[in-house]
Amino acid sequence: MANPAPGAEPRSATATEGPIPLVDLAAQHRQIADAVRDGFDRVLSRTAFVLGAEVADFERQFAAFTSIPHVVGVANGTDALELALRALSIGPGDEVIVPANTFIATALAVSRAGATPVLVDVDPVHQLIDVEQAAKRVTKRAKAIIPVHLFGQAAPMEAVLALAESHGIRVVEDAAQSQGATRHGKHTGSFGAVAGTSFYPGKNLGAYGDAGAVLTTSDAIATKVRALRNYGSDVKYFHPETGFNSRLDTLQAVVLSAKLALLARWNDERRRAARRYDALLADVSNVTLPATLPGNEHVWHLYVVRVPRRDEVLAKLQSAGIGAGIHYPVPIHLQGAYAHLGHSEGDFPVSERAAKEILSLPMFPGITEAQQERVATELRRAVA
Repeated sequence: MANPAPGAEPRSATATEGPIPLVDLAAQHRQIADAVRDGFDRVLSRTAFVLGAEVADFERQFAAFTSIPHVVGVANGTDALELALRALSIGPGDEVIVPANTFIATALAVSRAGATPVLVDVDPVHQLIDVEQAAKRVTKRAKAIIPVHLFGQAAPMEAVLALAESHGIRVVEDAAQSQGATRHGKHTGSFGAVAGTSFYPGKNLGAYGDAGAVLTTSDAIATKVRALRNYGSDVKYFHPETGFNSRLDTLQAVVLSAKLALLARWNDERRRAARRYDALLADVSNVTLPATLPGNEHVWHLYVVRVPRRDEVLAKLQSAGIGAGIHYPVPIHLQGAYAHLGHSEGDFPVSERAAKEILSLPMFPGITEAQQERVATELRRAVA
């Protein structure tokens, strides 16, 4: 089966009339099906299922794409952040600053490393880490800060790096939602000591299951993570330290290489879709559109608006066949898993308000103008 020409993904009339998904992974697969099948055949013929040549190939390709010297493939994004922290010798007794408005995996990685997440609020416009509040939360136990490049755009890294330098703490970037995003021309994942990213299927660069990677400019950190992901060893049967079984699967590396070849184009398609939503929704008074931090090249992992009566609006959209979603309905400090931190409602008001208002609209490469127009029409009706 031949791949469709760029930008010519075939769709039937019912694609617009029927349900519109939040993410269309089937359309992505159709564009890379031949490359994936050929790659799987190579792996199966060689039976090199663990750390096969395709893993190293993808690591080199993604390193070149991001201009980051070292990429170490691991099993998932949560492991990537944990291994990044462990490579910096961050563990029990240490504190790591984390924004309250993020997926819980950011905090869980800190906890799994044995350290304590110290939560801070986000700014009310971009929903990115509030660096001024973070500065007030730094103690003698603080060892790192994790800025999250949320929804597809970079955190305010100049301020983050200045804070880290002034207090002698490390910067560990959560780049799970920002493959291809840049700040002042520099790729996310390249600002701090080390970064973790996720290749969960719905990401801009997504595998066909769980996958992730650690990114770093440091030779020493890369060497450490390569050992930690493989039972604490870079030589079989010799284990100088306690490690993990967290390796990027060879078959997933095949998928990621096939998608990486199209990522720049797909990100451009996301940007065009975001501009189209901006135009379609510009005059809807009850919808607050997302904002891009100056200096950022956004890759629109998610297109997140804010609306009153969010749950009611979401229900109306879903009943109309619009695959909208929520990222994220409960801030970390109000999750049962972090009740022991002693926070309560009102502690991080910006994150709490966002959790009640944010709404993710369908966003994926190849979304059509007609689909977006229908989303906009149904959203107008829902918020009226």
